[in-house]
Amino acid sequence: MIKTQYKLLGMTCSGCKATVERKLNELEGVHAVVNLEQGLVDIETEEAYGLPDYQKKLSDGGHYEIVEKESTKQAQAFTIADSPSHAYLCPMFCEGEGKTYGEKGRCPVCQMFLVPIESIAERRDTMTTAKPDHTKAGKYYCPMMCEGDKVYDAFGSCPVCGMNLEKIPALTLSVTYSCPMHPEVQQDHPGNCAICGMDLLANQVDEKPDAGYLQLVRKFWLSVGFTLPVCVLAMGDMLPGAPISRFISPATNSWIQFAFTLPVVFYSCWMFFQRAWTSFKTWKLNMFSLIGLGAGAAFLYSLIVLLFPQLLPAELKGHHGQVALYFESVCVILTLVLLGQLMEARAHAKTNTAIKELIRLSPAEAIRVIGKEETKIPVSAIQINDILRVRPGDKIPIDGEILEGHSSVDESMITGEPLPAEKNAGDPVIGGTINGDHTFLMKASHIGNDTLLAQIIQLVNDASRSQAPIQKLTDKVSSIFVPVVILIALATFIAWYSSGADHRLAFAFTNMLAVLIVACPCALGLATPMSVMVAIGKGAKNGILIKNAEALERLQKVDTLIVDKTGTLTTGKPIVVAVHVALPDKFKTDDIVQIAASVNKSSAHPLAQAIVQQAKDKGIHLLDVTAFENLSGKGVSGNIFHMAVLLGNQKLMEENQIGIAAAAIEEITQAQREGSSVSLLAIDRQYVGWLAIKDELKQTSIAAIRHIQEQGIAVHMFTGDNTHTAATVAQKIGIDNYKAAMLPADKLNGIKELQQAGKTVAMAGDGINDAPALTRADVGIAMGTGTDIAIQSAELTLVKGDLKAVNKAIRLSHQMMRNIKQNLAFAFLYNVIGIPIAAGLLYPAFGILLSPMLAAAAMSLSSVSVILNAQRLNYSSLD
Repeated sequence: MIKTQYKLLGMTCSGCKATVERKLNELEGVHAVVNLEQGLVDIETEEAYGLPDYQKKLSDGGHYEIVEKESTKQAQAFTIADSPSHAYLCPMFCEGEGKTYGEKGRCPVCQMFLVPIESIAERRDTMTTAKPDHTKAGKYYCPMMCEGDKVYDAFGSCPVCGMNLEKIPALTLSVTYSCPMHPEVQQDHPGNCAICGMDLLANQVDEKPDAGYLQLVRKFWLSVGFTLPVCVLAMGDMLPGAPISRFISPATNSWIQFAFTLPVVFYSCWMFFQRAWTSFKTWKLNMFSLIGLGAGAAFLYSLIVLLFPQLLPAELKGHHGQVALYFESVCVILTLVLLGQLMEARAHAKTNTAIKELIRLSPAEAIRVIGKEETKIPVSAIQINDILRVRPGDKIPIDGEILEGHSSVDESMITGEPLPAEKNAGDPVIGGTINGDHTFLMKASHIGNDTLLAQIIQLVNDASRSQAPIQKLTDKVSSIFVPVVILIALATFIAWYSSGADHRLAFAFTNMLAVLIVACPCALGLATPMSVMVAIGKGAKNGILIKNAEALERLQKVDTLIVDKTGTLTTGKPIVVAVHVALPDKFKTDDIVQIAASVNKSSAHPLAQAIVQQAKDKGIHLLDVTAFENLSGKGVSGNIFHMAVLLGNQKLMEENQIGIAAAAIEEITQAQREGSSVSLLAIDRQYVGWLAIKDELKQTSIAAIRHIQEQGIAVHMFTGDNTHTAATVAQKIGIDNYKAAMLPADKLNGIKELQQAGKTVAMAGDGINDAPALTRADVGIAMGTGTDIAIQSAELTLVKGDLKAVNKAIRLSHQMMRNIKQNLAFAFLYNVIGIPIAAGLLYPAFGILLSPMLAAAAMSLSSVSVILNAQRLNYSSLD
């Protein structure tokens, strides 16, 4: 494999980037990735290509030029004056800025009207092509990035691919202040109530649900409301006694069905016909092409026979002369597709929920100190170098460093580690982390979008947009199936019209529509959602919560699994694993636990709480402590009866000149090598023992990792913990590849590197710090015992937080995809049999035409087959 990097000249936007990548990747064996910001392209190839080969390919796509990376050559300016005055350009630059047309018309790619080249400069200024970032919050973008980074003002469908547009979420916390006694008093900054004088309290403004999603919900329930009565009217007579016909005449029944179908076709699901029209205009055929063609043909046929039943020959009528209508098929197909769109929109909304949860981590206000005066201000009003006071238990408002005081800070949201970090003057602190039990003054060093929390939010947002929805399997087959059906339908019309038979026009038109109706994808529309529905239900029964089918489909292709350490491989809850007594003639093990737990009962430190919990588990009574003091970064001290107690690290012992034997130091060092944190105990300035606290591996982790590796999946461990502990855990669990001391961005970049190397990556994690990586991974897997943000960012959630469920999820993925392919085979089998009969292939020899009633039965049978096959998933084993 040859890897080279070149400089690219002439790129100006994401559309250019897409064009260059597409052109270069058309070369046999070439994989090209363009970096728009740096103007570089990385090319991997097995063939011996050179710059002339690449340039020749790029010359077909526009004014781009590829040169050596070290070249000092600059891109030539794109000047309008050099172009012919009669030339026209696509305003979206679908084929590059160098592609011009000699006359007015539409772009052959996106079908937008071409514009005069003289107006392109003005067009550039007026187009809304800004990058869809937080500055465009509330705008909409296409998740497929069909038109680069173009954004839209309102919810709708992409004009190129027909996908639902997605809303760009806000990345900042919106806060108002109101009086608790007079809620009508509200303002956007802290202050006092004008009525009673009370301090105004901060209230977080909850963003309203996305209008586009709510619109889909309303349309779906309206569609269901009209589809149900249509189905009852159409199929009610299949019940014994034909109850519908006893109360409603066939003619009245038909007109009622027609009236109930109109809102479904022309309001709730009209967008599908628009997307189908777009797909035919651009000739990018997909599922919407098939839906629009089939449902449109069924509706048109039903309307014609409803208005002009005399046009149908007797061979195409029922035994009693009635005509078959397909209004119920139209409604059911369109409503099912709308349900799929609603589920897709809901899945995308989960990412926005994760971003909102991250935003809520930031406090609404801070205490600014100027001289001796302290004032509450919104966090948005903080400026660099402002002095802020952080009280015990408060969230740190912004990134900065401690000027005065000390405390322990819970940074688990960033590092993923459960143990607080001890902070003293000069140490950095991170906005959104939680202060411990001491107050301190800090100086703001980063504000707004420069804070680490804001960067994590941006990473999650960017990563969620980087995963465009995968092309569904039905779209792939539709690109072949749709034109074949159209050709067969046209051939049917021509053959019947040329036959010279009586009523030849009626036969030609009716049989042509019959072909399109038989091809109507009723079973095809059910094939994927039925299997997905059953698979999601089966996953839930096995403790696997699945957000969307794409996650399961990608899971079967995963070849690399990234696991976090704390809370994923380990329990995330420190416990006492060893107690050592240095003076066995004076103290017993329970005495060490009792004294250590008693002096720790007033501390909120997780290590302290682990020791207290150990005493409770053993039923040990805690003693009264006086003169308790928290010694930041070192430990605690206090008096118990006549004893002066010190409990902490070796530094605390050294400062108090407490001697420890060399053998004891070696034992302590060994415990630390095994991944334990050690607390030393001294009484009356004499060392008496130590306690080892450790975050233990989950009992199932080793077996789960081994089973995953046996499936040929490479396992990597990414952790924010130190290298020493990471190496110990990796060795115990059997993981060869691990990285330690990783921040959220490091985990994200690690996954990017693996993906760029051609790997399909799944990520399993449980912390806030894992959120960007979970979103970036091809499949994000969250522990159900972890944070809400991790769960929202992932596509699969393991309810019990057990990695054994990953194996089950992989098996379920393979079973679901196999079932979908079987369903598609069933659906197309009926089409393969039904289309020739509908075309009249058997009529010359046997006088057989496909009766509309039989066509309806065939479509129903195909749907029943798909449903029954999907239900088989419930009886398959995941063990």
